[in-house]
Amino acid sequence: MLMGSQPGPTGGFPALVLNADFRPLSYFPLSLWSWQDAVKAVYLDRVSVLSEYDAEARSPRQAIRLPSVIALKEFIPAARRPAFTRFNVFLRDGFACVYCGEHHATHDLTFDHVIPRSRGGRTSWDNVVTACGPCNLRKGNRLPREIRMFPYREPRQPTSWELQENGRSFPPNYLHESWRDYLYWDTELEN
Repeated sequence: MLMGSQPGPTGGFPALVLNADFRPLSYFPLSLWSWQDAVKAVYLDRVSVLSEYDAEARSPRQAIRLPSVIALKEFIPAARRPAFTRFNVFLRDGFACVYCGEHHATHDLTFDHVIPRSRGGRTSWDNVVTACGPCNLRKGNRLPREIRMFPYREPRQPTSWELQENGRSFPPNYLHESWRDYLYWDTELEN
């Protein structure tokens, strides 16, 4: 049974998860665990609690304050090469079309093969860019030089660090005040 006020727009008491070096495991999406997973990790002695909510979970025998910030006790190294996924391509390109430069919501983006697959282009970091629907349709299966549509950024494989840095440009809608000392965005955090 939970006792206390509900933080966040939907409640839930998520815990910010930090690596053993006290940096978030991920900025985008922000590394969060449910309160149930956080409490379980505390009992298994896998994390240190750095901050708590003004709420607790109670059982018939005991009560525990819900963690709001936890740090792993063992360091997890970041992958050296990020996975090639649609989302990571969008994140690499800052959720903006590389042809017109406009930012779009994820559901309005697609990815474009700079050298079209019909002309031997591969689906790889070095040939795929983020595009909006109108630009992708306009380019079609032509080469950039044939239509004079050149990406303003050359496609290349990013490092995991670069993706994390790009993710810092997109803070989530809700940030609990206890997370403030562990997250570094340039914008003012919500209360």
